[in-house]
Amino acid sequence: MEKKDRIKGEFLRLKKQSGTHSPSIKTLLEEIPELDIKIDACFLSNPYATDLFLNYLEKDFPTYSDLRDCLEFYPPQNSDIAKIIGNTIDVSMENIFVGNGAIEIISAVLSNYCGKKIMLPIPTFSSYYEFIKEDQEIVFHELSELNNYELDVENLKEDLLNKKADSLILINPNNPNGDYLNREKVIDLLEFCKNLDCVILDESFVHFAYESDDLDLMNYYDLINTYNNLVIIKSMSKDFGIAGVRAGYGIMSKERVENLTKSSYLWNISGLASYFFDLYSQKKFREEYDVVRKKYIMNTLMFRSELSGIKGIKIYPSKANFFLIKVENDLDGNFGLNMLINHGVYVRNCSDKVGLEGSGYYRVASRTFEENINIIKAIKIELS
Repeated sequence: MEKKDRIKGEFLRLKKQSGTHSPSIKTLLEEIPELDIKIDACFLSNPYATDLFLNYLEKDFPTYSDLRDCLEFYPPQNSDIAKIIGNTIDVSMENIFVGNGAIEIISAVLSNYCGKKIMLPIPTFSSYYEFIKEDQEIVFHELSELNNYELDVENLKEDLLNKKADSLILINPNNPNGDYLNREKVIDLLEFCKNLDCVILDESFVHFAYESDDLDLMNYYDLINTYNNLVIIKSMSKDFGIAGVRAGYGIMSKERVENLTKSSYLWNISGLASYFFDLYSQKKFREEYDVVRKKYIMNTLMFRSELSGIKGIKIYPSKANFFLIKVENDLDGNFGLNMLINHGVYVRNCSDKVGLEGSGYYRVASRTFEENINIIKAIKIELS
């Protein structure tokens, strides 16, 4: 018991240092060496895509000498990477801003293009309300537990009018609950918001969403030509499983891209991120990626089915690669720590998420088929 109490105390200390985010695996293992973390169900990525990237990396850089140029020399400038991405996703390079991860793009767009009163549905990703400027105000659109924290477009429209918001942030699918608006609803909302200063559509998890049985890849890139105030943000960390590479891009009006690249974002990505985007441009890689993407979605659907059969938890609807669950009788908030200490399974305690009502909320990410089986076993043991 003393060992568990010590680990718990150290974890809570690290969580406090991390603010509204979770301590990384690396930090946990360095600071709490007694921990034996077997499965990271906190980070939201496709492990099969990570394997695919590593296979190419090993083939293209078989020795450290082969990697030298990638590390020693400056990578191409923002506009050059934008050209590569544009040719890959069929979007004009003039509409693409490349970022050192999506978080850099989020910060740049919030600071430069959002107005004074920004509406944000909650619960959601905390950086959107943490990164605003002093002269900006976030107004929350609170999603209801009675409606499974799903977004009602008509209610949002009414709230935008009543609170006189001049900007809107929409994460689709949303984090932490995975709620997803289909294309028809997104267009309806964009049409309503066409006179706002800025609409951010964060589609960092959209590769895990689908609107057909074929699991076809979703995106909204074409809408940038219709709605000049729209900014689409795309992280590569989750779908490609490469958070450490720090790669992302934003799609927005030509004028907004020019303003950002002229100000301070000339060489803002690494040589390794540049290598990834070169790889992303290859048809063979994208075809192989689509295979592992669909495999991962199918695994996630099976994972959801197993989670749904566990007594003592409520699972919320999701079209992302994770699930928001509510654990019954978790008033002390120890379920997540017990999962970590007793089973080596790291899940996200969502008690600090603004907008969640009550206690017992956790976000559980889908992993490999084998890891998902072990996550299910651990949850069942903890709730038995």
